[in-house]
Amino acid sequence: MKISQLFSLYSQFKMGASAMRDVTGLTFDSKKVEAGQVFVAIKGDRADGHDYLAEVCKTDVAGVVVEDAKRVPTDFNGAILVVENARVALSQLAARYYGNPAAKLFCVAITGTSGKTSTSYLVEHILNSFGMKTGVIGTVNHHIGEQVWPSELTTPDPVTLQKRLREFVAVGGKALAMEVSSHALEQGRVDGIPFDVGVFTNLSREHLDYHSTIEKYFAAKERLFRVLPALHPQKNVFAVLNANDEWVNKTEVAPNVHVIRFGEVKSDFQFQIQEMGFDFTRFHLLTSRGAVQVELPLAGRHNVYNAVAALAVGVAAGAALETCVAALKNFRGIPGRLQPVPNALGRHVFVDYAHKPEALREVLKLLNHVRETGHLKSKIITVFGCGGDRDRGKRPIMGEIAASLSDIVVVTSDNPRSESPETIVSEILAGVPKDLSSSKVLVEIDRRKAIQRAFELSGSNDVILIAGKGHESYQILGDKRIPFDDVAIAGELMNGV
Repeated sequence: MKISQLFSLYSQFKMGASAMRDVTGLTFDSKKVEAGQVFVAIKGDRADGHDYLAEVCKTDVAGVVVEDAKRVPTDFNGAILVVENARVALSQLAARYYGNPAAKLFCVAITGTSGKTSTSYLVEHILNSFGMKTGVIGTVNHHIGEQVWPSELTTPDPVTLQKRLREFVAVGGKALAMEVSSHALEQGRVDGIPFDVGVFTNLSREHLDYHSTIEKYFAAKERLFRVLPALHPQKNVFAVLNANDEWVNKTEVAPNVHVIRFGEVKSDFQFQIQEMGFDFTRFHLLTSRGAVQVELPLAGRHNVYNAVAALAVGVAAGAALETCVAALKNFRGIPGRLQPVPNALGRHVFVDYAHKPEALREVLKLLNHVRETGHLKSKIITVFGCGGDRDRGKRPIMGEIAASLSDIVVVTSDNPRSESPETIVSEILAGVPKDLSSSKVLVEIDRRKAIQRAFELSGSNDVILIAGKGHESYQILGDKRIPFDDVAIAGELMNGV
């Protein structure tokens, strides 16, 4: 039986939490199954949905979607759909159930190790500027216009995703700018979306606790460009690829996908930075549609890459290059991405989400560059930690980066989760060169006290970077989330300095 036939027979079924129970590896609760639901047996990291079929089939489910038909009880009277990949099937089922809302949107997928959130906000701003009301799905939240929904994952599960897209369409949405994680690509969460544009920002070490090798990590990202376009062959698809990134340059795209390369090397959208301050960058952009001067109200080479990628998306959407460039002039920034904390103390305080080696390196290189080109004598003080239960290999790398590119480093907790904060800090310190560890690196486990300490060590015109958590409004200690907002706490502490 095909998925479409299953829907024809059971068009009124409810797709709720129980249908998604094993996507996150949660414990199945048959009491939450409602009559008319379809159960999708997904093989998750911590549980296999097939293990619950005996219990599921005693309820009033309308049907089950399985990879192994032998696991379905012989006395089950509902519909049985056998598929090769239950995750992919769930994406297709969810899209069909919610009326294929993505078909009504110009869909943009942004993947990469860093820059996804910033690029999605820049794409949103550009598309909105020429009348394409754009919804955003990503790390910070889900939003369209003034409507905002909380976000738990960079890329949500297929049911939540398709429900959200229908809500975007219902309020007049015309476009989607969406962060797409490597986990989501490997798990088929976005297979039900016919993307018009895919953006690959960059690739560096990340999520190796899940993918095990960087090659597998890259292969998951590449799936957006090599596999997904073939699932929706009627689409005119663009791939926007960073020409300066060696991994991105290895990307294989599906036949008939139009490739737009961008970067500082010779490419379709080639830029050259001319001037930079703490809150702006001016650059020259050369394209096949002509050359333009661009003024971006953001600092940093990495943000220029994100902005140029967004400009390429705008052109792919049918806008004039000049229209897209003009839109950037009044861009208001990104929460937790080099977000300034206003103060009357003469400090340059920034909160940034940099929680990966390359991201931390780039933001510190930027701050050093601005200091040097402006002939400033400011100190750069960095407050950061590393998350628990995540890739431990990056900890000493980030310790070395912070110590090498800062005048003072205060190592503290990030989201320790189930790990000991002291253990995490010790692994960070292992990467700090011995000649730097005693002269410039301090340890303060309590994150609030660490931020306070940075302020105490700073003077007028000094730069304070609070890195790692960015837009997050919480800290994860054990299995608890406690309120903790770097921006709010920094602002509060500065008032008391």
